[in-house]
Amino acid sequence: MENKSISIDIRQCAKTYPDGTRGLQTTDLHVEPGEVLALLGPSGCGKTTLLRIIAGLESADAGSRIRFGDQEVTHLPIEQRQVGMVFQHYALFPQMSVQANIAYGLRIRGASREEQRRTVGELIDLVRLNGLEHKRPAELSGGQRQRVALARAVASRPRVLLLDEPLTALDAKLKEALRDELAQLLRQLRITAVHVTHDQQEAMAIADRMAVMKAGQILQIGDGESLYRSPSHPFVATFLGRVNQLERNEQLLACNQILLGGVALDCATSCEGSAQLLLRPEDIEVCAADTAGTAPAVIARRVFLGDRLQLTLHVAGAPGLIADVSRDHSAQAGDRVGLRIAPHHWMPSST
Repeated sequence: MENKSISIDIRQCAKTYPDGTRGLQTTDLHVEPGEVLALLGPSGCGKTTLLRIIAGLESADAGSRIRFGDQEVTHLPIEQRQVGMVFQHYALFPQMSVQANIAYGLRIRGASREEQRRTVGELIDLVRLNGLEHKRPAELSGGQRQRVALARAVASRPRVLLLDEPLTALDAKLKEALRDELAQLLRQLRITAVHVTHDQQEAMAIADRMAVMKAGQILQIGDGESLYRSPSHPFVATFLGRVNQLERNEQLLACNQILLGGVALDCATSCEGSAQLLLRPEDIEVCAADTAGTAPAVIARRVFLGDRLQLTLHVAGAPGLIADVSRDHSAQAGDRVGLRIAPHHWMPSST
């Protein structure tokens, strides 16, 4: 089953509640046909408000414009927008079988029995629910129920698929497995999708691009790797993984260096003019103490995390620096070490 993909265009879209609270600052956003875009941010950042405006469940402020392809949908009710929705709590009909749940939207739209049978069969195969067609939701696992919800949402061939925290209710192991399945399914369906989540790993695994939100506004849009490596805002850097934040004085600013343990280290040209710098823990190389060109440090704490070691380092000029190294690294608490940091790993803390 395949849909003809359309774009989503949001222009000057804002939401002000009756008490004057701004749920969404003035926002522009474009989603390409067939693209999966994640709205990513903490609770209360406006991502669900924006999703509900796209769906037609919330009305936007005057002057807002929303288009699906070449159609203006700003003032259309949800039932005329042809959107499919998947929620974190499934919202399945408990008394209906899997196939009846999936066919529900088709039935109320007057689809023939043959079309219902064919579409449900295709989707049962697609979401790997073969053999469960006659089961009821209570007889299914959380992952299976979420697959039914996804199949039901796309059965009527919506123009846009909206997913609101679809994996939040699942345990960690199941969530990891299902997010990979969901990513593959969305590519196969080729439906333009907007996916709301607060989980950056989930967003990176599923979405083509991410829009990171805070306090009702989009701070930065891009693919996961670009946002992780080149954040344009300190919040984006800290929300997408962990960072060390270091300050430097006017003298160091002038020569675009940073002082660690009494050693001046060069920074990337992109850091020129930035008094605060950011550094990912995995970008710190921990070497033997006498290695030339390294900054001296002492390991204050060593934590084994399975796939890596997390080291807390005491460094003159940056106490409490965190470094991630290979789980087989020989470093132990109390060891004196040298730190090597490539200039291009330093990131400016733009505001």
